Amino acid sequence: MYRNGHVGAALLAYAPIAAVVVGVGLEEVAIGGGAVAVALASLPDADQRVPFVSHRGVTHTVQFAAAVGLLLGIGGGLVGASVGPGPALALGAFGFVVGTVTLLSHIAADALTPMGVEPFNDDRHYSYDVTRAANPVANYVLLGLGVVAIGVAYVVGVGVAGLLGV
Repeated sequence: MYRNGHVGAALLAYAPIAAVVVGVGLEEVAIGGGAVAVALASLPDADQRVPFVSHRGVTHTVQFAAAVGLLLGIGGGLVGASVGPGPALALGAFGFVVGTVTLLSHIAADALTPMGVEPFNDDRHYSYDVTRAANPVANYVLLGLGVVAIGVAYVVGVGVAGLLGV
C-alpha cells in the first residue's frame, strides 16, 4: 500500500485504543497517540531508502514492530517518570502498544497486496492478493475507513467517559 493506505490502516488499528483512552478521560493522550500512529504509519517503508536492506524485509516483521514499540514504550516511560511511577508505567505501556500496533497495521495492509509480506522473518509468505499497492481507490478506501473508525472511537470514548463521570 501507499502512504494514504498505511495512514488509514494505522488509524483503523489505533481506533479501539483511542476509544479506551478517551473513555478514561485522557483525550489529549489519545490525540497524541493518534499523531504518533500517523507519523509512524509508513516507517517500515524507510527500507526503500536504506542501501542493502530489501523492501518488505526486516522492517516488515513482527520483531521490528516490537522493537519500535519498545523504543516508544521507553520514551513514554521516561515522559511519565517526571510525574511518578504509575504514570511512567502507564505511558510506557501506551507507547509500546501504539508503536507495535501501528507497525503491525502496516504489515497487515501490505499483506493485502500480491507482493505480500513475511512478517516472521522466515519463509512463510502471506498475501491476500486483494489489490495492488498502487491502487489509489484501495488506498483511499483504507484511509476513509481509518478516519471513520477514529471518529466512531472518539464518540464511543466520550460516551463511556460520560457514563464513568470522568
